[in-house]
Parts: sequence; structure tokens; C-alpha cells
Amino acid sequence: MSLNDPQWGKRGGGNEGPPDLDEMWRNFNQKLNGLFGRRRGGGGDPGEPPSVRKLSGGAGLIALAVLVAWLASGFYIVVEGQRGVVLTFGKFSEVTNSGLRWRVPYPFQSNEIVDLTGRRTVEVGYRNNVKTKVLRESLMLTDDENIIDIQFAVQYILKDPMDYLFNNRRPEDTVLQAAETAIREIVGKSKMDFVLYEGREQIAVQAQKLMQDILDRYKTGITISNVTVQNAQPPEQVQAAFDDAVRAKQDLERQKNEGQAYYNDVVPKARGTASRLFEEANGYRSRVIANAEGEASRFRQILVEYNKAPQVTRERLYIDTIQQVLSSAAKILIDAKAGNNLLYLPLDKIIQMSSAGTLPEGQAPSGPSRVTEPPPAPDTGARSRDALRGRERGDRP
Repeated sequence: MSLNDPQWGKRGGGNEGPPDLDEMWRNFNQKLNGLFGRRRGGGGDPGEPPSVRKLSGGAGLIALAVLVAWLASGFYIVVEGQRGVVLTFGKFSEVTNSGLRWRVPYPFQSNEIVDLTGRRTVEVGYRNNVKTKVLRESLMLTDDENIIDIQFAVQYILKDPMDYLFNNRRPEDTVLQAAETAIREIVGKSKMDFVLYEGREQIAVQAQKLMQDILDRYKTGITISNVTVQNAQPPEQVQAAFDDAVRAKQDLERQKNEGQAYYNDVVPKARGTASRLFEEANGYRSRVIANAEGEASRFRQILVEYNKAPQVTRERLYIDTIQQVLSSAAKILIDAKAGNNLLYLPLDKIIQMSSAGTLPEGQAPSGPSRVTEPPPAPDTGARSRDALRGRERGDRP
């Protein structure tokens, strides 16, 4: 009965007074019987108080239901890739694998579910976005006394649920501090250009190894799976000056590359030309030496023959020399000793006819033609000069 009930404090007949306890007991008894699905017999008094036996039976049912619910609270499910850690009065008891498991309900035993396959991420130097910087974590000092702003992310998984639960109070903070410590140590031993440009991958690898060593010493039960450098740059206050320095360095590298390209174009050509000239000189040297050796050998052979027959050898040499000289001449003028006439010997025509093998029809082989010269001057030297000029004119085409 509620206090707001208008019948509160009233008895029959409209008289005001304290509540009727008998009526309250009857109402409570009816609700209890309705709860357990029982109905009183027609001969009983609905206002009669329940007996001790009936009360003990209802309490037993309630206790049984509570006991079943308490025992059922000991069931728990471990998903694949997870491990269940059972605690007895807060102390480690066992590790369970995946499946439906049961333990003694609270307060005797409890359980913790640890995910061993899920990747967890810790951000150092920023939160959620690279633009949201945490300068207290990101600003670091390099070996050449320059300040850089670096942000990186660390991904890790769990390998031992016992170490993860019992050896560290806040494992995520432990990973964050170990990552910051490792990066500061590596950056402090490196140059600024190495950290900003070519050394990012090496720094990530070294930091992962160093972080794993720290976490293993602390027995955290954590394995570092990946370290990613998100951003590395100078502080914003000196960003403009640093950009100018970077552009100057890029111009320097460009000019060095152009010079190297010019060197790669000119030097091989010069080396090829030098090698060609060197080979030509070697060939000329070998040819000259071979010719000289051949001439010397020929001269020695001729000398041997000359010592055997001087006269015959001289005549043979004379004939060979005349043959060599005349083989390169097309026309020959012969000055007769007894007269003023010059004999013209057309060697070119004779050679052509001999090569053809036959003479043209109606043409007989003619002997040396006689060329009538004007009367010679008394001076024989002038006649010799005229003959020489005539020979030169005959040699011209």
C-alpha cells in the first residue's frame, strides 16, 4: 500500500486511524500466492498467516533459483585468437584456450579475456592526426645539435597474457615510454640530414629492435610488430630557412649530376679516341718494323747472291729497277744518240692491246713513232731540258 493511497490511515466507516495490519497481510499473502502459482482452498481463511512449512518451501525454491543463477554465472566464452586467464581469489590459477569454459563463480574465481591477435597502436608525437602534435614527445635533439620534429606510430600484439596482466600496471603507457626512449636514443646518435631523408627506414628498424629489447627486459608480454615514421621535419620556427637550405642542396645535387653526365659523355669518347690512336700507332710501328726487317733480310739475301755472281746480280737489279719504273709510266720518249729525232713508245696502248689479246681490224702493230723535232740548239744541256719538258707533258693526261 502506497503512502499516496487515499485509503491510507483510514479504516471502515470513514473513520481516520492507523493502517489495518490484517488487511496488509492478506494483500501480501495473495501476491505471494500469485507469484508461485498457487491458490488457496475454499475452506481456508484468506487472511490466515502462512505456516512455517509453506514459508520454508518458498524460501527453498528461491534459494535454488539463486544457486542455479550463481552457478551459471561461472560460464564464459573464449573466442579463437584469445586466451582466458582464471584467477582464484585474485591469484593466477590457469590459462584457458578458446571455447565455452566454466569456473567457480564469484567471489571464489574470476576470469580475464586477453586478445592475442588484435593489433594495438600507440602514437608518439601526435594524437589521431599528424597535425595534432604533442611537442613534448615529438621534439628531439640530433647528434649535430639540431632540433627536429618527428612523429611515429608503434603497432604491437600480445604474446604472453600472464606477463601482460600481472607484470605491468599500464601496458600502453609502458609501450609509449619505451618507444619514445628508443627513438630519442637513435636520433641523438644520428645527423639531422640522415633522420630527415635517407635514414627513415633504418631508424624505424633500429627503433623496433631497441623497443623490443626494453619491453622484454620489463617482461611485458608484448611484441612490437611495426614502427612507422609518419613525419619528420624541422621545427616550424625555422621551417623557411630550412627550405632554403634544402633548395640550395637540391641545386648542388642537380649541378653535380649535370657535371657527372657531361663527364660520362666526354671521357668515354676521349678514351675511345686515345685507344684508337694508340692501336693505330702500334699497327704503324709493327708495320714499319716488319718492313724494315723484311728489307734487311732481302738485302742480306741479295748480298749473298751478289758475292756469288756480282755481274749477274747487278744486271738483275738494273732490270728489276727499270721494270718497276716503267710499270708506272704511260709514255716514254727515247733520245737517239746519233740523230735529232725522239722515239715515242706508247706503252699504254701496248698494254691495252696485250690485255685485250687481239688487235683492231685493219690496224697493224706499229713500231715506235718518230717525232720530228726542230733543229737542236748547239747546247746539249738545252736539248736535255727540252726532252725533260716533253716527257713531263707526255705524262700529263
